[in-house]
Amino acid sequence: MKKLLLVIITSMFLLTGCLYPKEELAKNQIPNESQLEMVQNAVDQYVEMTDGLVPIKTKSSDVDIYEKYLIDFTILKENNLISEIPGTAYENGGAYQYIILDPENNPQVKLIDLRISDKLRELYTKLDIYRSEHLYPPFGEQIEKGIYKLNYEKLGYKSEPHVVSPFTKNNLPVVMNTDGELFVDYRIDLQQALDEFDHSFEEGDDIRSILEDNYHFVPVYSLPYTIKDGEPVFLIDE
Repeated sequence: MKKLLLVIITSMFLLTGCLYPKEELAKNQIPNESQLEMVQNAVDQYVEMTDGLVPIKTKSSDVDIYEKYLIDFTILKENNLISEIPGTAYENGGAYQYIILDPENNPQVKLIDLRISDKLRELYTKLDIYRSEHLYPPFGEQIEKGIYKLNYEKLGYKSEPHVVSPFTKNNLPVVMNTDGELFVDYRIDLQQALDEFDHSFEEGDDIRSILEDNYHFVPVYSLPYTIKDGEPVFLIDE
């Protein structure tokens, strides 16, 4: 499974041109409200004219849920629903993938920040080098059953690696499961959202929807979370 994730992330890295050209305009790295609205309107029109179909690229069934429904801009252009691909989209040199959330019931256009993919790709590369010489992944402190911090020093880092949250700009740590798969730890963002937005979550609910509903982004490469005593915790299958 870990190798599959690495292949997916590496492929995304190559397709998106994540080594962004120096001459690339800064505006292509900043989500634009008008571009999002344009794409949402185009998707809505396409759904209406096709009796419920959504303009997506075909993805394998085992891909992360947030990457499963990538918008196919070619379809939208061929149907004259958009005149050009947004500058923030990776297809046009931008830092984001446009995806559809909840395509069957209420198709919503959301964004994946590909700089998270870049960082995980870097970590997987170091992890593969480490595992070529050691039997077990570099587990750090256990956070929950089956979920660990990274022993980042064994991977050659002087400080704990992190990704920058597209939601809050917080520095988010990366965690690992027993199979050596890497995930972004969104608990900091989730706590901030729980404090800021109204909700009716109960223990056992997956609370990631509070990020989906209140921001333009989705919590890609995440584990499920629930709420316990008012705080976000990992949702562990017993």
